[in-house]
Amino acid sequence: MNQAVAAEKIKDGDARTVQDYIDETPFWADGTDVPDGPMSGMQWRIWWLSIAGKFFEGLVVFMTGVALPLLAKEFDLSAAQHGMVGAATLFGILIGASALGALSDHFGRKPMFIFEIALFTLFLALIVVAPTFWWFIVCLFGLGLALGCDYPTAHVMISESTPSRIRGRLVLGAFGFQAAGALAGTAVGYFALSLDPDIGAWRWMYGAAIIPAILVLIGRFYVTESPHWLAETGRRQQAEHELKRLLQRHPPYPPRFHIPAAKSEADSKKESGYRALFKRKNRRALVLSSVPWFLQDLGTYGIGIFTPTILATALGQQREHAQSVADIVHNDLLAAKGAAMIDVLLLLGIAAAVLLSDKVGRIKLQVVGFIGCAVGLFIAAQSAFFADNDPLKLVLIFAGFMLFNFMTNLGPNSQTYLIAGEVFPTRVRAKGAGFAASFAKIGACTTAFLFPILLFEIGTQTLLYILVGTSLLGALVTWLAQIETKGVKLDTVGVELE
Repeated sequence: MNQAVAAEKIKDGDARTVQDYIDETPFWADGTDVPDGPMSGMQWRIWWLSIAGKFFEGLVVFMTGVALPLLAKEFDLSAAQHGMVGAATLFGILIGASALGALSDHFGRKPMFIFEIALFTLFLALIVVAPTFWWFIVCLFGLGLALGCDYPTAHVMISESTPSRIRGRLVLGAFGFQAAGALAGTAVGYFALSLDPDIGAWRWMYGAAIIPAILVLIGRFYVTESPHWLAETGRRQQAEHELKRLLQRHPPYPPRFHIPAAKSEADSKKESGYRALFKRKNRRALVLSSVPWFLQDLGTYGIGIFTPTILATALGQQREHAQSVADIVHNDLLAAKGAAMIDVLLLLGIAAAVLLSDKVGRIKLQVVGFIGCAVGLFIAAQSAFFADNDPLKLVLIFAGFMLFNFMTNLGPNSQTYLIAGEVFPTRVRAKGAGFAASFAKIGACTTAFLFPILLFEIGTQTLLYILVGTSLLGALVTWLAQIETKGVKLDTVGVELE
């Protein structure tokens, strides 16, 4: 587009959508297009503040795995209570994703963006001083509520403020901090145990996140509201104002903003309820966003939470019948080291997803990732045929778990999150993404609660074989219900699904 044509369009007052303005790139004085434009400072601020929710989720969920042996000793936990510890946060995420996250379709993205981190900080402070097991469970559930709200809210905050051409890598880049949080959670647990080798060291683990959470809370007060949401709810002037703030750059472009009139706020509300998700035009998107995510979470959360325990047992170096504090801490440190080695593959997997998602596409990566997960779990299952002192047993366990962690973050763990926030119209985008996350966490909660029981009842090998089957089923459902959103404008996706 040359400079004269661009100037004429602005002069004539032709209206463009919010995404058109966000996707616009500058041009040189001679009219030559610049293929890519820089992100504004506000766009980067939103991105950096959005990564916190994913980081804290990984931190809390995986740190709980390290803290679990200490909690079991302090509160004298039964097998069922072990499962409750693993499931409490996930159950909170299940409720929070749809009950709280969906509220951003009604109240706006920014208010919920602030509320969720305030709620997280509150329960983080309370869990540090938890005097009883049930207090601890309530606090874990509260943390889950906040993290669940973050699933749709942080996603739409990023996706509705960034260019279509790089939306995938930015959303997944933020999501990748879940893996960074998992690694940090393991590291925090390890250092807390090293510095304070006592049963109460788990309190220091959770307390370490309070100050970072407060800083994130303060920062979120200074971001823009989503222009997409404002325009969709009929608040055109506010949308143009926030769009100008969002795209404030030097030199400034676009030079002016004119968003077309949308439906009135009252009319928009009539079409933004949960019932809209189940209308025929949205059912395919609902299946694609929900079912594969459910199947993926069956394996990822169960294995992620209990990886330290599985490795400590499989490595055969833990102190049997640990009763003293020293023996419990020794076994916990051993498990944390093994988990950290495997968690590194989560980071490599998400890095590959960031690089490939906007090139290869979401659907292909999710299908390949599911199949890779199945292969990794199958390899790990073969370790059951070897004696504990056989070196090949250790090789199979680590190879299988490392392949699983890499492939799940390359494919289903990252792509299900990305897809869920892209395949619904703006007016129900948070509800759709929240419903998908909640449905997925039914699988996560079920696995987290039943995992320790099933390990005892049917054994590790049989359990891993079951998860091989769920991974292959996830690949099949993804392929049959596929909706590719690579490089597609969010405005267009909404229109196509209506």
